[in-house]
Amino acid sequence: MLTDSRKTSMPSFTRAIRPYVDAELQAADRALAEDDATRAFVHLERAHVLGQASTIEHVRVHVRMLYWGFAQRNLREVLGQLLRIAGAATKTVFGLVPHGNTGGADISPFRRMPVPPDLDALIRHARER
Repeated sequence: MLTDSRKTSMPSFTRAIRPYVDAELQAADRALAEDDATRAFVHLERAHVLGQASTIEHVRVHVRMLYWGFAQRNLREVLGQLLRIAGAATKTVFGLVPHGNTGGADISPFRRMPVPPDLDALIRHARER
C-alpha cells in the first residue's frame, strides 16, 4: 500500500485512472488463465488507451504488453514494445502520445485512433477528479 506522502506525490490523473487500468490488466490476467491470449491482448489495449496520458501507467501497460509478447513468442511484439516503452517513458510527460492509440506493435506508434465511448467516459471522469 502507498504511504500518504506517495499518494500526494502521484499526479491526480494517475491516481484517478489507475483503478480502471488495473481492472483491464486483471481482465487480461483472467483471459490468459483461460488460455485466451487474443482476449488478453484486447484488455491490454484497453488498459493502454486508459493509461496513456500518465507516464507511470503508460509505461506499466507497455511492460505488460512486452511480457505478453514474450509469452506468445511474438518477436514483432517484443521488439515493438521495447521501442514503445522507451517512447512512453520519454514522451508521455510532454503529451506526445497519439490519443486513442491501442499500443500494440501492429499499430503505428504515431497513429491517433478513436477512443471507445466507455473508455472515453472513464478518462473524462479521471481528468475531472
